[in-house]
Amino acid sequence: MTTRISLTLDCKDAKLLGRFWKTALGYVDEPPPAPFKTREEWHASFNLPADDSVDDVAWLCDPDGIGPRLSILKVPEPKTAKNRLHIDVRVPGHGTPEERWARIRAKAELLVKAGGIAVEEFDGHHIMMADPEGNEFCVAAARLAG
Repeated sequence: MTTRISLTLDCKDAKLLGRFWKTALGYVDEPPPAPFKTREEWHASFNLPADDSVDDVAWLCDPDGIGPRLSILKVPEPKTAKNRLHIDVRVPGHGTPEERWARIRAKAELLVKAGGIAVEEFDGHHIMMADPEGNEFCVAAARLAG
């Protein structure tokens, strides 16, 4: 049995990055754990400081249940250096190299419209990008099975 992972991304605006990463990954808001009906109800069940708001976190998940859960947490300190771990956003890897590159570029263009920044293109292979808060990630084609 493999170990499942989830990812946590620190930020200054959890709602902004939540919207961006839902666009990037095709994720959805993760439902609250049972028996809670809302995240607000779940959040209120903890004895947290008054300034700890449910609006300071976004919980995302893969609607197919395959990819790791992504938690986006507001923190007081700014991002100060390059990520030591980054996300690779993978587009379908089938077809010719030109078709794959077209899909990579199309995804990158969509993410620029969603607030991301294209940092550098590695022609035909991947595009290094940054989300609206400067967290680096790459857009590339998925590996084919085999």
